[in-house]
Amino acid sequence: MSTLWHGRFEGGPAEELMAFTVSLPFDRRLAVDDIAGSRAHVRGLCRAGILTEAERDAVLTALDTVEAELASGSFTFLDSDEDIHTAVERRVTDLAGAAGAKLHTGRSRNDQVATDLRLFTRRELRAIADRILGLQQVLLERAREVGDAHLPGYTHLQRAQPVLLAHHLLAHGWALARDLDRLDGTIARLDVSPLGAGALAGSSLPLDPAAVAADLGFASVFDNSLDAVSDRDFVAEALFDLALIGVHLSRLAEEIILWSTDEFGFLRLDDAYSTGSSMLPQKKNPDIAELTRGKTGRLIGNLTGLLAMLKGLPLAYNRDLQEDKEPLFDSLDTVALALAAMTGLLASSTFRLDAMAAAADAETSAATDLAEHLVATGVPFRDAHAIVGALVRRSLDEGIALRDLVAASPEFADGAVALLDRGVSVTRRTTPGGAGPAAVAPQLAAFAAAVAARAAGE
Repeated sequence: MSTLWHGRFEGGPAEELMAFTVSLPFDRRLAVDDIAGSRAHVRGLCRAGILTEAERDAVLTALDTVEAELASGSFTFLDSDEDIHTAVERRVTDLAGAAGAKLHTGRSRNDQVATDLRLFTRRELRAIADRILGLQQVLLERAREVGDAHLPGYTHLQRAQPVLLAHHLLAHGWALARDLDRLDGTIARLDVSPLGAGALAGSSLPLDPAAVAADLGFASVFDNSLDAVSDRDFVAEALFDLALIGVHLSRLAEEIILWSTDEFGFLRLDDAYSTGSSMLPQKKNPDIAELTRGKTGRLIGNLTGLLAMLKGLPLAYNRDLQEDKEPLFDSLDTVALALAAMTGLLASSTFRLDAMAAAADAETSAATDLAEHLVATGVPFRDAHAIVGALVRRSLDEGIALRDLVAASPEFADGAVALLDRGVSVTRRTTPGGAGPAAVAPQLAAFAAAVAARAAGE
């Protein structure tokens, strides 16, 4: 079996070595990026006078053929193809002959792999960003649709104060906006071309890494060849971004799971985005939300696994770095599927607004309003808190309606009981960024503007 390093070795590699080190089963998805990088490299070799124009054209034609074969599924992989880079170069050499054998001139698989992975990650993170935008658009649409509907807001999973459902949905939308900001930052930092760094120290040939970087659409070129081939910060950042997206989706999923229970009764799942039970005929299960919650553990594991692999590596390239691809591919695929599924689930679900309002309008949900009513009359907040807390305790212990206790309490003036009327409490959340109608209206406009700007590419 011929390898890229066969000249140094007397015999061929052991089967066990090839079985353990081969990466073709997973890195073949870098084929498009490998061919793009090779095209730019070949054009650079021609500009440097290392390839003639005829040789350049022959290799570029061969690369076109390889790309077409890979796309159609007619490409034949051989047992000697250790990775996608080896496979492409081998086939190009078959097609272009001696000119194809010059493809790897001035290049190492170290800077080649790093270049391919940056091209791939840049494109895939942009695709993830588009999917996040799609979920944000659904959150915005549903927030507009529900108007001034309200539900209980929770702390410690205990009812706290009423909030507009739109406010609750937009909370998830703003978290996703931060995810987009992080993806933008990661893409900006990874947008650096390593091509020209060679194995670790550059080359004696008259290469022009900056020109090749521009050819590939990179924003800049590497400053240090050792760093260029060993840097996987961008993979770690991407995995962190993806893990946190997963965490945000998991929090949304957890609420959907709770809301769709009979105990909450706030949401009805669409048949197309839920499953049934093999034994229990009455069941409608939130499998998408549950899997989103569960798969987030994989995303976190992919991040921690990569960081553990990177922490002990000396400069420059080490084969350990081959372990960067599978967690990245898995996290990208997992998040892409989760975003699509959760977007569809949320778009198709039915909010049970009456159930939400009934839960939100429990008398105790206005306890803070009663305390603030006393504060407005000059009572210190801690005293007001104690007065209202005592009334709530008595209401629960003695089974007396809170409004009756408030009406009979000497601390409260006429009109305080009206704070306990249905739908009143939520309207009193008026501070900027708050959960009432007056505060949510400008927030909704701001979120809509942010989503529109993103959609327009601004």
